[in-house]
Amino acid sequence: MVYVLKVITLFTLAITVLRFMGKSTLAQVTPHDLMAIVIIAALATNPILVDDYVKTVLAIILVAVIHILFAKLTLYKWVNRLILGEPTILVKHGKIIKQNLRRCEISLTELLADIRAKGYPDIREVQYAILEPTGTISILPRDDLYPATPKDLKIEVPYRGLALSLVVDGRIQKQNLKLIGKSNYWLQEELKKKGYHNVNNVMYAATRDHEPNIFVDNGAGR
Repeated sequence: MVYVLKVITLFTLAITVLRFMGKSTLAQVTPHDLMAIVIIAALATNPILVDDYVKTVLAIILVAVIHILFAKLTLYKWVNRLILGEPTILVKHGKIIKQNLRRCEISLTELLADIRAKGYPDIREVQYAILEPTGTISILPRDDLYPATPKDLKIEVPYRGLALSLVVDGRIQKQNLKLIGKSNYWLQEELKKKGYHNVNNVMYAATRDHEPNIFVDNGAGR
C-alpha cells in the first residue's frame, strides 16, 4: 500500500507542478521548459523505479489507471477547470492584453511569432488570439479577412462524397464493401476491368459512394 500511495502521490504532484508552470510550458517548449519537464519527470519516476518485477508491473498498471481516472475527471467542468484551466484571451480586436500575457508567461515575441505562423503578419488583422487549455493558440481573424467560401460567392459545389478504401495493401476491406452494398465478386470484376486479376497486386483501391467506378493504385508512381 505504501508503494501504491507513492506512485499516486508522485503522479499527481508532477501534474500539479506542470499545471502551475503555466499553459505556455506546453504551448512554447523553450529549452528551459523542456529541461524542467524532463527533470520533473525524472525526479517523479526515480523513487518508484525498482528491480522487483512485480512492483514494476504494478507501477505500469497504476500509472495507466491514474491516467484514465484523470481523463474521466476532466469530463466534469469544475475538475476540468482545475486540471486544464480555462481559455485565456491574449489579443482582442487587434489589441494585446498585456496582463494576460504576463499571467500566462508568454512573451510578446512568442505571441507575434505564433500569429505570423498562422498567416497573419499584422496583429491588427487578428480579432482574437486565445491561449487554449491544451497550450495551443487559436487565431481568429477579422470578419472581413475570412477566406471566401462557395457559399459566400453563391456558387453551387457538386457533391464529392466520401472516398472509401476497398483494398489496402492487397487486403479487401469487407466492412467498406458492405457500406456501399457491394460484394467481393463485384470488386473482383471491377479490378479485372482495370487489368488486375489478383487482388494481391493492388496496393490501394477506393471508390466514392456516388461514383460507379473505382480508383486503383498499384504503387508504381514515382
